[in-house]
Amino acid sequence: MSRVAKQPIDIPKGVEVTITGQSVSAKGPKGQETVDVHESVLPVLDGAVLGVSTAKPDSKALAMAGTMRSLLNNLVVGVSTGFEKKLELRGVGYRAQAQGNALNLTLGFSHPVVHKVPEGVKVETPSQTEVIVSGTNKQIVGQVAADIRGYRPPEPYKGKGVRYVGEYVAMKEAKKK
Repeated sequence: MSRVAKQPIDIPKGVEVTITGQSVSAKGPKGQETVDVHESVLPVLDGAVLGVSTAKPDSKALAMAGTMRSLLNNLVVGVSTGFEKKLELRGVGYRAQAQGNALNLTLGFSHPVVHKVPEGVKVETPSQTEVIVSGTNKQIVGQVAADIRGYRPPEPYKGKGVRYVGEYVAMKEAKKK
């Protein structure tokens, strides 16, 4: 098995994990999630430790074991502490406002951009130029943040656009005459 697949997953207090065939469910303080495990990998629950083993010693099964272990770890972390991505808007007149299950963005277009937020993801706007995307599923939280950033990615001359907090944007020098 891969080095990642050999590492055990410690289940924190307050999180219940159940295995039903190839499906692993976790219930915790942040919510409930389920992951379907690949057929070449077997999930193993031993007390407060979750792990994976391979059903057959195939090279593809060994590689898949590491992937499934990472997905199961994200499942446990998601229902216990959750995941969040922070975005910031830079530019004159760029602002965001959360309204129910939608995010209204003013990004310099001739029209406001309304982004529908999928179920299980929460979007907050502590200020007009900050957006916090949070939820229990790491993949969906990352995809929603990437979709919001995709409306106006940071441009390299003035740095205007939507960027992740702490993201480095390589600035270019303007053309000289």
